[in-house]
Amino acid sequence: MASYDIRPLQLHILEILLAIDKMCREHRLRYYLAAGTMLGAVRHKGFIPWDDDVDIAMPRKDYDLLMQHCKEWLDAPYEALFAENDERYPGNFAKVIDSSTTLIERAHHSYVGGVYVDVFPIDGMTANPLKQRIHFAQYSFYNKMIYMLCRDPYKHGHGPSCWIPLLCQKLFRRRDMQQKLLRLQKKYSGQDQPLVVDHDFGIKGIMDEAVYGTPVEVTFEGHQLYGVEQADRYLKQLYGDYMTIPSGEKQRQHNFYYLDYHLPYRQYVDTREFVNDHPSTEASV
Repeated sequence: MASYDIRPLQLHILEILLAIDKMCREHRLRYYLAAGTMLGAVRHKGFIPWDDDVDIAMPRKDYDLLMQHCKEWLDAPYEALFAENDERYPGNFAKVIDSSTTLIERAHHSYVGGVYVDVFPIDGMTANPLKQRIHFAQYSFYNKMIYMLCRDPYKHGHGPSCWIPLLCQKLFRRRDMQQKLLRLQKKYSGQDQPLVVDHDFGIKGIMDEAVYGTPVEVTFEGHQLYGVEQADRYLKQLYGDYMTIPSGEKQRQHNFYYLDYHLPYRQYVDTREFVNDHPSTEASV
């Protein structure tokens, strides 16, 4: 369980979500509450009680528009972070953060940002099962490489477990891996494909575009926000018997390493040794 009071964090994240909703309505961008946030809307009319983040998903066209115009469309202190506008950013999806806060997800991970909402692109996907498996094998490889390039190589000590991340950090550039990953994610987008995918769920995230459909208003923490059109079908595919409360050991949460609601993340002084002595992830391939 988290070592901090989770409710203030939820309410802080909610303010970011409401700012995103306002911006999307103003600029006619489609978004959907996604993953555990959509589940929370259906089962709890708000946050899952132990959940400490929010996920939304956007069709690739809308997602790209947001990324192109985020500086002008998002009011301070909110900003969108993604690999194309921040070379240090490790994700294959965007985050809308509150830049007046500081949040570090894990002690062994180098990235420092703010309290956030995750924004996942919804991409096209081939209906060919073999091509799907090859696609996600590549996706998993690039994802793992990016993780290796961002983590403390000595997370598990100075023995053989550090050799692979150290070698990766010597040979590869994070930006190259992210560009390869982005091209892979967009491979089938814009084509006449019957299926779409939220890559974060892997093959399980492949579904008919009609499942997302036209955004439908749902109640979340007393506010009307947009969810997927076929919520039952969506949630059954991702979670199975989604209305049953999972047992305690399956109630997943992040328990973030560092959280400060009053310190802008750009002012945070990172004293972790592996960050300051990080091998060059900008070395040539």
